[in-house]
Amino acid sequence: MTDQQYRIGIGYDIHKLVEGRNLVLGGVRVPFEKGLEGHSDADVLVHAIIDALLGALAMDDIGTLFPDTDDRFKDADSLILLKKVYDKVQAQGYWINNIDTNIIAQEPKLMEYIPQMKAILAPHLGLEQMDISIKAKTKEHLDAVGSKLAIEAQAIVLLERIGS
Repeated sequence: MTDQQYRIGIGYDIHKLVEGRNLVLGGVRVPFEKGLEGHSDADVLVHAIIDALLGALAMDDIGTLFPDTDDRFKDADSLILLKKVYDKVQAQGYWINNIDTNIIAQEPKLMEYIPQMKAILAPHLGLEQMDISIKAKTKEHLDAVGSKLAIEAQAIVLLERIGS
């Protein structure tokens, strides 16, 4: 690992919408008739943040660290996985300066849940809510997300060396 003062990472995730699952985004259970299919709770926002953190330090991705072939991660709470990854980031000598994210979903409308998502994510990452940006976007009825078949998320993180 180099001794760089700043590191930037980008993360992305997409999961299919299915019946019979809870919809969890940013650690918040969002009322909706469908949820996201996945081995864990399929929280695309948290998964994108995890991959952004790992990418910033050129570490393995979420699928390598928490494979869907491992029963220990079946229906896992993604916030627990996030905490494990952030512990790795801190062990490398970095802390999060800020996070910028997008959740892309045609439905449900998510704006009212964003403050709760920030409130849940901030303490898991040692941040103030003002250091986390979560924006809700649609796909204007284009592609699988626009056809209400999936939800995706993007995240960018800026890491700063501890003590900088």
